[in-house]
Order: sequence, then C-alpha cells, then structure tokens
Amino acid sequence: MITTRSNHRLTVFAGVAAGAALVTSLAACSSGSGGGSSDDKTGAKITTINVWDPYPQYDDSSDWAKYLQSCAPEGTTLKRTTAATADLLNNLTTAVKEDNAPDVVMLDNPAVPEAASAGLVAPAEDVGIDTSGFDANLAGPGTVSGTTYGVPIGANTLGLYYNADILKKAGVDPASITSWDALNAALEKVTKAGDKGITFAGISGEEGVFQFLPWFWGAGANLKEPGSAQATEAGQLVSDWIGKGYAPKSAISDNQSASWDLFLTGKYAFAENGSWFAQAASTQKKFKAVMMPIPGKDGGSAPVPTGGEFVLAPTHKSNAAGHYAAAKQVIECLVGKDNQVKTADKLGYFAANKDQRQKQIDSDAIWKPWAAAIESAQGRTTDLGSAYTPTSAALSTALQSSLNAAGDADAVKQAFSAISAG
Repeated sequence: MITTRSNHRLTVFAGVAAGAALVTSLAACSSGSGGGSSDDKTGAKITTINVWDPYPQYDDSSDWAKYLQSCAPEGTTLKRTTAATADLLNNLTTAVKEDNAPDVVMLDNPAVPEAASAGLVAPAEDVGIDTSGFDANLAGPGTVSGTTYGVPIGANTLGLYYNADILKKAGVDPASITSWDALNAALEKVTKAGDKGITFAGISGEEGVFQFLPWFWGAGANLKEPGSAQATEAGQLVSDWIGKGYAPKSAISDNQSASWDLFLTGKYAFAENGSWFAQAASTQKKFKAVMMPIPGKDGGSAPVPTGGEFVLAPTHKSNAAGHYAAAKQVIECLVGKDNQVKTADKLGYFAANKDQRQKQIDSDAIWKPWAAAIESAQGRTTDLGSAYTPTSAALSTALQSSLNAAGDADAVKQAFSAISAG
C-alpha cells in the first residue's frame, strides 16, 4: 500500500471475467519485445521495452508518464502498462509462467519477498542493478534470504495531519498530543466543540493494514504475534473511534484517497495519512494543515511503516540477457544517484538515499517534518519475509471486525483472538 502505496492508489475490485481480461491484456502488452531468442545467452537487443507500474491514477498525459517515457534508451520504444497494486503480483505470476513478462515491474514493497520466493523476479546481480547507497530500512524488503532483487524507487510513510484552525478553536495544543490518551482527549474536545474527529483508511486489504500498523506497533505489538494483547489494544483504539463518533463509519471501507478527501473538507481535526499528500496539504487554502508524528500508546512517536514500490526485473527464459540489459538501462534512469530526487518528486516520494533525500528536504520546507519519520520507518516484511502476506491478511480480517464492532470490547478481543487460534 500500501505504497499502497501502499497507499495513495485506489483499490480496484473486478469480477473474475474482468480480472482474467486484465491479465490477458497485460500479457499481450509484453509480447512486443523485439529481438527475442530461445538462447538466454545471446542478449539480442530489445527494441520495445515493456514497463508495468501500479499508478493508474497517472494517465499518459501525466508528468509521471512523460518522465517514464524519457527513460527509453536511444533506439527503443518504452511501452507502459499500469494496473492497481492489488492486481500486479497475480498478473506477473501469469506472465512469468508464460515467459511473457515485462522488462521492468514496480511492486509494492511487501510483495517483493513473495515475488522473489516464487521466482518471479531476477536477482539484481544477474541484471546488473546497482543496489548500493540506499538506506537499510528502506531497501530491506528487496533482499530475501541474502539475495537482493530490487531497489526502492522512492519511499513514503505515514503521519498525523491536523487542522490547526479546529485545534485552536477547541483549545487543543498540538504539542501536547504525545500519547493515545492525549489524542483521545483532543478528539473529545474537538467533537464537543462541534467539529469532527479523525479520518483514516480502514479498507480491507493491505492498504488498511498499512494504516493500522502505527497503532499496532505503537501499542508494542509484534507481527510475529499478531493476535497479542497489545494488538487487541490497537484494535480497540480505532474501534472506539467509530463507536464514539470520532471517526466516520465510512472509515471501514475508505481508502487513503477517500479519507484524505474527507479531511480536505475542513470539517475534521485529524487525518492519518501519507507523506505523498504533503504538497497538497501545503497548497490547499481552506485551512492550515500541519503534520505531526503519530503518537505511541504511552508516549513518544509510534513506529511507522515504509511505503513505496521497488523497481525490479521480472524473470525471463527466452533472451534473458537481452531483457535484463534493457531493464538495467531503465532502472538506472529511474534510480541512479543523479535521478533519484527527480523520480521521487514525480511520485511525491522521498529519495531512498539519505544524501539525495537531504537535497529534497533542503529545497522544499514541506518535507522537513517528515525527515525523522522516514528515517526511522520500519519495513513491513523485515521480520516475516514472504510470511508477511498471510499475516497481513489475518490482521485485515481482525481490523475489519473491530471497526464493525464500533467499540464492543468483546467483539474486538474475539477478532484478534481468532488470529492466535489460527
């Protein structure tokens, strides 16, 4: 997501027939890589380089699409195909099986260990990708069982935005919000003053889990024990927000874009959301929007998850050397040291290299509040690797049950106990 971004992308749901059509369409888009050979050592030149990305919100007229096109090496054509994050891994599985994969794919970082374990992406060393210089916490998901497969195209994370005008009206000092109790007290004050509380994305799937993790980790929970008492406390926190009317009932199905739109109405005091909205927060005129770290249960800043995609070269059998040579050129264009900031800026991301990121922060003040958060962010797959996927699915189920329980403590406890039982 998350990100989906994690994160800021809309989750797309489709029927079986539509899903099958999408897979077929994506596979067909990959069939134009000219110069194919049955011998993977020949390295026949690829003249049409196929790139898959998870940014359907950026159409072909967007700055991102134009920037990506500029990465086509001389004498080649770059063909971009885009699909929702939730679909890309399944589409890639089919394409690799048929030896019809794209040359470059961008996967949400929690999907990388699963893709690597399934043999869907090639080791970076085989492709010739430079993996040096990236921050360890941001690059972590790209290494599986000691082998590095890809590098982050950029990074993002979560923070707590607040409407300074609403807090001032309610007599809430934002500097005092350093714990769950303080946040809940602020929510009570702003709602009693006639405003609304907090927006967040509780949608089913990875995007909702991505937004839940700061509260989960902030309670002291660990992904190796997703049904723990601490995890239940985090579930109770967000469940109570629904039950007390601090958060809208739509949070159960809101994605990050929808919850951000609610915050932009100017009616809500807080919004848990991503760094990719920092620019939008700084330029909107309805109210003063400010970012603060998400508070941990008993004080201090809660750990936040790393968001953003990894850029990788899918596995090929026929003419692997040719496909990997093409992939290397595009990947170098996107994440080479001279281009990391330009690429990250196009996506509203941070560069995943500390020195390059500092250039961003120095050039635009909107990034300064986020610097500490991104540097201390945690990888979602760091502890579990490919086992993160089923754990995330279980957490999503428990979160959905908790939100629907609207504060019912027995129901929340039962929802997380079900993970332990499983």
